[in-house]
Amino acid sequence: MIKIEDAMQKNVIAFKPNDQISDVAEILRKNKISGAPILDEDMKVVGIVSEGDIMRLLEVHSPEINLILPSPLDLIELPLRMKHEYDEIAEGLKKAATVNVEEIMTKQVVTIKKDNNISEAAEIMDSKDIKRLPVVDDNGKIIGIVTRGDIIGAMVKLNE
Repeated sequence: MIKIEDAMQKNVIAFKPNDQISDVAEILRKNKISGAPILDEDMKVVGIVSEGDIMRLLEVHSPEINLILPSPLDLIELPLRMKHEYDEIAEGLKKAATVNVEEIMTKQVVTIKKDNNISEAAEIMDSKDIKRLPVVDDNGKIIGIVTRGDIIGAMVKLNE
């Protein structure tokens, strides 16, 4: 059976709790990853952040507009309402960009050890509906990360 150590990524992109969301989002996008662990000064995992966490922070709702039979007042008022809502959205995005990652990260992080096998990782990911598992040593320090893609890649290599 394939061990986590053989499938995990050893070069882990990670963040600190006080990193700003705007910086985190930029690094996730640039590296084409959907999430990363949050580490304390001792390299121990204290959280995990995902694109989903950031998206929930940025959720905005479209205005409700009655387009079937708008009243004359709606037609006059609509540009003002749209401008007001646009301003609120812009302000919300500015505030969201300055939020620290510790405010939105998942704090209850599931981890795995390098000696576990990939089928255990797959079972954990499936049962807990998560996409990545930080790999930690016996002291709880991060040594790697394993994603669903890493598990699939390891299975493909096994069958080659």
